[in-house]
Amino acid sequence: MTRILIVDDEQVERDGIEAILKSQLNQHEFKQAENGRRAIELAQEWIPDLVLMDIRMPGIDGLEAIETISAAHPHIKFVMITAFDTFDYARKALRLRVKDYILKPSKASVIIDKVNEILQEISIEQAELVQHQQLEDRLDRLLPIAQTDLVTQLLFDHVHDVHLDEILGLVGGGSNQEALVITIMMNTKEGLKVDKQILERWYVALKEQLHKSIHGWIGAMTGRQIPLILFREENKTLRSQSLSIVRIILNLLQRFPELDCFVGIGNVYPSLEHIRLSYQEALLASVDMNLPSKYRFYSDAMNASEFEQEQHARQLEKQLIDDVRIGNWEQAQVKIIGLIEHYEKCGASVMITQQRALEAMWITYRMLQELGIESERPLYSFQVTSYRQLRTETISMLGKMMRSAMTMNENVKPDVVHQIKQYIMENSSKDISLDMIADRVNLSPYYISKLFKEQLGLNYIDYLTECRIERAKSLMCDSELSLKEITYEVGYNDPNYFSRVFRRVYGISPTEYRKMIVNNKVQINDKK
Repeated sequence: MTRILIVDDEQVERDGIEAILKSQLNQHEFKQAENGRRAIELAQEWIPDLVLMDIRMPGIDGLEAIETISAAHPHIKFVMITAFDTFDYARKALRLRVKDYILKPSKASVIIDKVNEILQEISIEQAELVQHQQLEDRLDRLLPIAQTDLVTQLLFDHVHDVHLDEILGLVGGGSNQEALVITIMMNTKEGLKVDKQILERWYVALKEQLHKSIHGWIGAMTGRQIPLILFREENKTLRSQSLSIVRIILNLLQRFPELDCFVGIGNVYPSLEHIRLSYQEALLASVDMNLPSKYRFYSDAMNASEFEQEQHARQLEKQLIDDVRIGNWEQAQVKIIGLIEHYEKCGASVMITQQRALEAMWITYRMLQELGIESERPLYSFQVTSYRQLRTETISMLGKMMRSAMTMNENVKPDVVHQIKQYIMENSSKDISLDMIADRVNLSPYYISKLFKEQLGLNYIDYLTECRIERAKSLMCDSELSLKEITYEVGYNDPNYFSRVFRRVYGISPTEYRKMIVNNKVQINDKK
């Protein structure tokens, strides 16, 4: 219901205008003010949508009142009521963006027509405001989903520039910011058994805390691991930002006595292009979860190295992570055996090399966990006494993990990718995410990303974008729909961004594509 304030120092004038308007517009609310000062007070208390303002009044005149009210409430619209049709008043009114004026005396029909015209404008603006608020609410809901998907794609898959721009445009940030990765490794305290619901509550509480505190994105929790991408804030170092996050995590942990965790922190990289390296380093930094500090920087782990060629060994471990992720077990074995041989050549003792090999096996185990693959925890059942024995035992443990991965692949239903494709096609206009799809098919988000890449040769975001653009092309055949309506209908939130994605995918803008459709129809009709 629209609120209308009538301001005039003459009671008869105020009552007359209200009576005229109520005769045709009685569904609106009305109030009166006898001077400029009272109009300012009522505008502050009641916040009208439209003010009919007399100009000449004792004390604060109409123009002064309009200027004061507009400064506090710029959305309020004004109509001048005056017996003085002079250029000076008109010039001041234009400066104050007054919508119209009514000369005294005026016919009732003139007053009703002018007010009705402005009320229609107000109605349109209010509808647009509601639509904008709905869009803002939708973006607020979509933002965490988009962040989670982006972390998954950046750390476990290749993201095409078009799609990286798409999500960055939504979540904010740029691809050329300094960033690092933090991994939170969840565990249970000795002797305590924790169900999935407690872990989920922890994850939800952690997201609530971190969304308020960090300049970065939070990934999905899979296999009790949570990755974060952290961007450098102005006048801060990423090391100090990382330590702030560690404090938040450890403080939150006090509310969950059953849980324990360790935080690994990778090196800083100048852009998102190399962020996967930081993720691999964060995993390596968290190999020894028994450190009393409950966190470790990868750079500190390197400084503590006992061997000059430790960096070469760490590089092998990074490559191992990629091999396990894509299921290249033959190369994974080559990397781990190569790691053992590296320490053997450096003259390391068998005991120290066994510890390094176990760290590599734990990295493999955690990568399987992130893919949702259950496997036996890697542990040497005895202290080996020779490098030959170490190689044999390591190959045996790796074989067990490989068989777990193969069993997982065999147990996945042959049509699961088809099911996922069908779900994406049917819901591409909605706010869907890898997490939602993962819950639907009971697989990890990372495993779904891996399946897509292996079986379809493209990632989840590629396919989602393809579905949306194809649907948009179909909707463009309907001349009744505007491009803005089509943008929202297919699942995008910004018409300008939709246009950019469409152009990058097809080489022409949506407007040009629609013109081509129209021209083709005209040519067909001409032939008929």
